[in-house]
Formats: sequence, C-alpha cells, structure tokens
Amino acid sequence: MSHRDWGLALLVVLAWGINFVVIKWGLDELPPMLLGALRFALVAFPAILFIRPPKLPLKWLLAYGLTISFGQFALLFSAMHLGMPAGLASLVLQSQAIFTLFFALLFLGERWQAQQVVALLVAGIGLVILALQSGSGNMTLIGFTLTLAAAACWGMGNIINRKIGQLGSVNLLSLVAWSALIPPIPFLLLSYWFEGPQLISQSLANMGIKSVLAVIYLAAVATLFGYSSWAYLLKHHPASQVAPLTLLVPVVGLISAWLLLGETLNLIKAAGIALIMTGLLINVFGRRLLNW
Repeated sequence: MSHRDWGLALLVVLAWGINFVVIKWGLDELPPMLLGALRFALVAFPAILFIRPPKLPLKWLLAYGLTISFGQFALLFSAMHLGMPAGLASLVLQSQAIFTLFFALLFLGERWQAQQVVALLVAGIGLVILALQSGSGNMTLIGFTLTLAAAACWGMGNIINRKIGQLGSVNLLSLVAWSALIPPIPFLLLSYWFEGPQLISQSLANMGIKSVLAVIYLAAVATLFGYSSWAYLLKHHPASQVAPLTLLVPVVGLISAWLLLGETLNLIKAAGIALIMTGLLINVFGRRLLNW
C-alpha cells in the first residue's frame, strides 16, 4: 500500500477504536435504544439523498440492517449501559470472527481448518477467563454476555454479507447508508417500551454538547467514513493485507479507554485478553505460518 493508503487505514483503525469511548460518553446522557435510533437516523439522512440505493433484493437489505446494524448495536449499547467497560467491549466484540466460523460451518457448509480450530480453543479459553472475572472491578456478567451476543449478531451479519457479495458488485457505502433506514424503527419501538416516553423526551430536551458530538461521531466518522474508507481499501488492496489491521482496533480501544476513561485491568483479565488476541492472530496468520 502507498503511504496515503496506510495513513487512511490507520485513521479507520483509530476511528473504530475510539468509537467505544465515544459510545460510553453518549450513554452518559442518552439511554441506549434512543442513542441507537439517533445514530442510524443520522447515518441515513441526508446520505440517502445523494447515494443511489444498492442493487439487491429487499430481504437482504433487511437482513443486513437487522443483524450488523440493529442487532449488534442494540446489544452492544445495552451491554455498555449495564456495565461493560469500553476497552473490554472493543476486544470481546472481536469474537465476531469466532462466531463467523461457527455460522459458516452451520449455514454455508464450510469446513474448519487446523489453525481455525486452534484459534477457537485459545480465544475460547480467554473468553471463559474474562467471563469468570465478571463482577470484579467494573465489568458485569450481563454486560459481558450482551457483548458476546452483539458479536454473534456481527458474525451472522458477516454471513449475510457473503451472500450479498455473491449477488454481484454492491457498493458498500450505499449498503450502509440505505440499510441504516431499518434500525431506527426497532430502536424507537424498544426505546418507547423499555425507556419510556418521559425519559425519551427528557433526554432529547437535555442533550448536551457531549451527546450531540457523540451521535455525530458515531454516524459520520465511525460509520460513514469508517465503512466507506474500508471499502476503498478492500477494493484496491488484497484482503489478506487489509483485514488483519482490524486486530489493532481493540488495542486502540483498550488504550483510549485507559487514557480517557481511566479503565484499568487486573492480571487475570490481562491474561484473558492476551489469549483472545492470540486466538485472533492464529485465525488470521495461522495458515501462513503452517505453510511457511
């Protein structure tokens, strides 16, 4: 990659890593379902006024919007609202790679390779260690569980993305923008049901600069800039060169949560993190090492 494209890739990693701190800031003033509704409403408008709709059947647009957009972030925002630290959320969410392997086996009939089995075992042990640490420090079991569920939704969304890719060349920015029309409806329904009209009106009336900037960041930077830039990189460079850079996202997430939120880790959690990262690295680079 050119220096320009390396810089763009690192900007995306930085944007996605800091994203978890920004979510935490947004949740300080807004309830999770309302925050999700505002995020995706701002992703869709005014973008769809300037971007043509993707050429794919409506059922796949709905499937993408309900898994990667609504399901993932409804669960993630709820998890962080209920005690999942931002730094650990950035790491545990990367277990989407593990769920993607499971769903590929179940729905696509893909066979696991040796390095993938090892990666599952190593990362799985790391996740168990973190789960056993829930309740210690500032991480709750419900927050950890909901973050895993969010990762599962992302993993299912990856399978749907593969199906969409088989339909032909679909513009990713168009897919992201138009699929963002779907999440605000279930987000608002859940917000009305769980959070109530009084909290919704109070939250909107009392939105401060922090929550406004958080919503703008989540929509414009993390979503539109992040996904469109990533699509550009994947279009112009091999996926094997670009995809591993996502391993830096939880590194940025953990460091930014430490610097900006004061989140800390004990040695046992650090060991769990090390095992999860090792499992992810084996999943990405294991085949090359075996061939080497």
